[in-house]
This record gives sequence, C-alpha cells and structure tokens, in this order.
Amino acid sequence: MRNKNLWKKSIVLGMTLTMILFLAACGADNTKEPKDGKSSQSGDGAQTEENTDPYGAYEETVTCTLGRQTLQNPKIPEGDSYENNAYTDWVEKRFNVDLTNAFEANDGEDYERQVSLAIASEELPDMMIVGRATLEELVEDDLVEDLTSSYDNYATDYIKGIYDSYDGRCLDSATFDGKLMAIPSTNPDSAPSQIWIRQDWLDKLEIKLDEDGNAAITREELEMVAKAFLEKDPGESGNPVGISFTYDMNGSETLEMQAISASFGAFQKQWFQKEDGTVYNGSTTPEMKKTLEYMNQLFKDGILDPQFGTRTWDDITALMTNGQTGIIFGAWHIPDWLLSNVKSMDQNAAFTAFALEDDKGKVNVFHNNPAANYVVVRKGYEHPELAIKIVNLFHDERVTSKTLKDDAPEVYEYEQLGVDGSVRPLRIEVNSNVSLLNDYGAIVQCVNGDITIDEVPTLEAKNIVGCVQRYNEDPNTTDVIDWARYHSRMKGIQLIQDLTDYDSLVWVSPLYLGTTKTMKNKSANLDKLEAETFIKMIIGEESTDQFDSFVEQWNAQGGAAICEELAEKAQ
Repeated sequence: MRNKNLWKKSIVLGMTLTMILFLAACGADNTKEPKDGKSSQSGDGAQTEENTDPYGAYEETVTCTLGRQTLQNPKIPEGDSYENNAYTDWVEKRFNVDLTNAFEANDGEDYERQVSLAIASEELPDMMIVGRATLEELVEDDLVEDLTSSYDNYATDYIKGIYDSYDGRCLDSATFDGKLMAIPSTNPDSAPSQIWIRQDWLDKLEIKLDEDGNAAITREELEMVAKAFLEKDPGESGNPVGISFTYDMNGSETLEMQAISASFGAFQKQWFQKEDGTVYNGSTTPEMKKTLEYMNQLFKDGILDPQFGTRTWDDITALMTNGQTGIIFGAWHIPDWLLSNVKSMDQNAAFTAFALEDDKGKVNVFHNNPAANYVVVRKGYEHPELAIKIVNLFHDERVTSKTLKDDAPEVYEYEQLGVDGSVRPLRIEVNSNVSLLNDYGAIVQCVNGDITIDEVPTLEAKNIVGCVQRYNEDPNTTDVIDWARYHSRMKGIQLIQDLTDYDSLVWVSPLYLGTTKTMKNKSANLDKLEAETFIKMIIGEESTDQFDSFVEQWNAQGGAAICEELAEKAQ
C-alpha cells in the first residue's frame, strides 16, 4: 500500500496554510498588487500569490495529462508502469492531483513523432518534454504557458540556486522576449576530455608523467608514452597500437580527438560569436588547421592508428580489451561503462586520467549546452505552477531530505533499486553546474572520516562512498563495479578538481541557439564534407594546405548561411 498518511498530512497542512493566509488577507489591504505587478489570476498560475507554498496540496483534485518519454527496457519493478509507480503516486498524493498519460512513446523518433502529432492537432498534453527546436515552434505558435511568475513564486531557493549556478545560461535558453517559456533540464559542465592511460603499463615501463604536478601533460609527453607503448608492447598483444580514434567529429569526447584539438584552441562543430556579432564554426578556424597538421604528423610517425578513419567504436573497444592500446580518450565517467570492459579482461588493469595542456600550460574547454531539453506547459492549463512543484519534489526534497526513508518509503526504495529516471512524471535532471565537484568533495570527506555517511548530500554519492571504501580496502578487487566507481570519481572527477584548484581551465562559451532552417537542410552534407576532408588531410591523401579551400566549400554549401541565421537569432 502506498503511504497515504503523508498525503493526508500534506492536505491538512495545505488547507491550514490556506486558512491562515486567508485570515491574514482579511486584515490586509485587499488591493495589494503581486510583487511582479501582475494580477494573481492573470498570466500563468491559477493560485494567488498569497498561497505559493512550493509543496502545497490543492484543495480540489487537479488533473494533469502528460506526454511521456519511455525507454524500451526501463529498470522498473515488476507490476509497475510509467503511469502507475511509486514516483507518480508520490506526486498524486502529495499535491492532490490525478496524473494520466496522454501518450507514451520510446525516446527518439517515436516520441518526437507523437509530439509532432500533438502540435499539428493542437491537442497538447498539459505537460511534456521537448527539445530546443520544438520549444521555439511552440513559443512562436503561442501554444505554451509563460512560466515566469510560476518559477519566481513557487521554485524553492534550492532549485533557484541550481539554476543560478549556470550564470543565467540555462534559464536564458528557455527565455523569449523576457518570458520564461519552459523549465530546462540542466546539463552540468563536465570539464575537458580526459586521456586515460594504463597506469599499470606506466609502472611496468617506469614512466612518470606530470612531473610539474599540474594534473596536465604536454603533447610531447603524450607522444613519448605512445611511442613507449608501441615499442615495448606492455600489453603483450604482439600488435600494439599507439593512439586510436573513431571519426564522428560530432563534438563528443569519447574515443575522439577533442582533447588534442582543444590543446590548439580548436573546438570542432561548435558555434561561436565574435564581439562584432558575426558567427563562426570551430571547424573552420586556423586552430583547426593546426590540429590537422599535428594529427597528420602523428600519422606519419606511426603514433596514430594506421587504420584511422575506418576504425569503429567496437574496433577500438577490442583494441583496449585485447591489450593493444593503453591510451583512451573520453569523459570522467568512462570507467563506469567503457574502461570497466578492460578490467573485466585484465584484473591488473589500472588507469590514471590526465588533461592535455596547450603551449601556455592551460587546458582549454568549452561550456556544455546548459539545457538538455525542456518541460513545457500547455497554453491555458489552469495550474502551470504544478510543473514547478514537481521539480521541487524530485530535485529538491528527494535529493536533500534526511527523512525520505520514513516520509516516502517507496520512493526511497526506488532510489536504492536504481529505478530508471524516465519513470518520473517529468523526465528531466536538475543539477548544479558544480554538482560533480560538490558530490566529489562530500565523498572524499566521508571516506576520510571528516563527515558521516548521513551528511553526504545525495543517495548516489552515498553509494559511491561504499564503493570507494571497499576499493581502498582491496585495490586488487575483482569487483568491477567498485573498481569503476573508484576510477571515475577518485581519478576522473579528482582531475577536474585538481585542474580547478590549479586554475588551469580556460573556458569558452559556444552558442546554443537550436536548429536553423539551413541547418535542417544542409547539416548532413556539411558534416560529410568535413569528415571526408579531415580524414584525407590526417592520413595524407590531401594536403592541409587545402584547408582554406575546404572552408570556402563549407561556406558555399550552407555554412555561411547558417552563420548568418545564428547571428540573427543571437541578437
């Protein structure tokens, strides 16, 4: 049975608060204007400003329909569903609402198709998740609610602090003509692409890196390690490979060359704006040309994989697990799902993460798109503030409550089971831009005995503490989970913390303005042109002297038009 006592207590609390506020209002000036200067019954929100409890239940049951993104194989207890589970029950009982799914569809094309059908028929659910391009369409067609006062009046201080940590970049992405038209799902910065090097191989060959202790290595050091691994074959594979990449050039950092290009100040496929307002793409800069020249030299020297340009993701994974390569490029979290494959095949495997510095000893990195997707509320829905209340519940109370186990035992159980986040009514994440470092700091303090496990702020961080403690007790553990969590946090995130402490990071801010008309029609051809040209230049089939010619073609085939469109949108 679901916890009905909590629901009843919330109803009583909400009614009591309503009565108190009503009595207070009777003795006050009834002509008092809201803080934002708007009528409490106009614009967004049917509740008056005097009743803005961020967790308050409604006196009368409120209905709310949802568009739900589902997964093919979600981790969800048997018998529960997307419409009926501990998370939806928590919302329904806490706020006195009735949630129903207007539609369910698997994430990706299926979900986007359902959203498109809903928009075309103008029969939108009360709330749903959309991408940036769809948000722009909905705002242009006046189909979604202005959430400005709902956010101002109902968002908790904790939630507002999270969004403030992005220096306005996150909420700005959902703001049109000064109005907040959606609630963004946050996407925290994860710092630079890291170079994960087999530490057991470095020890075997008695190689020491980062002698200056700034948590970063030079390109020369990277080349030295790659040559040593090629010549000495510490993995005893018989066919070692120095450095290997896939070639998607989609701005990703895993198994791609982003760390190298960033060391030259190049950020492929990212859009930037100059002070004069003009927009350019990082793939067309002089710094990108220098990157290609360097990559071509690595290829000539035999350091870069001779099969560069044809290796697939699975191919490189095989090189790792077969002991053919010990230099892997990727994010802080790849031990959890990629490098763990190496540990499964070789119990001696250990990695250390490094950043790649530029010629000035700095590590260049760009801010992530601060908003992954958006919660929108149907124009005319009487309770748009409910979206904010749901965000408060899942991303404040669920995360920060010290009594969740007693107050919402079934929700607590879901957390312990690792139930998929897509099962929540609104599938978004709301995390501080520095949440990685905050959690890491708490994990370190707890492992060192400076704070208790109850003082660790999040359930995930609490679980990581256990993994780290068990790994510390037995570094030779055969438990891949403990090994992976230790490496991703105590090496991956520790590197980010070290780079922050050394003031080594140089941040740049790309433009994230959604999709333009020309992008929709020309991006595929531009990506193909870029990939074919860059691969040829790297392997020497085409001279890097032809880079300017590539830029001219790129502009002529739609690149220049996209730059102009983005510049107009950025005004």
